[in-house]
Amino acid sequence: MIKVLFFAGLREQLACDSLDVDAEGVSTLGELREALRNKGETWRLALGNDQLQMACNQQLSHAQAAVRDGDEVAFFPPVTGG
Repeated sequence: MIKVLFFAGLREQLACDSLDVDAEGVSTLGELREALRNKGETWRLALGNDQLQMACNQQLSHAQAAVRDGDEVAFFPPVTGG
């Protein structure tokens, strides 16, 4: 299983702070994101932002980064400062 965490506005949009996803058939962060987007319209909209940040095992990562069983993945909107 891959532990998936959602932060900030994503958590509210999805009404979900975490879930476990079967790692079978998912080898990259991009594939995981696409699998989650296929859960329905709300998921498609929430995870469709091109500026969405992704982390694997607490390291910022890109869509081609490998994910494996036991990894922790986080999705969060871009961080802004001021």
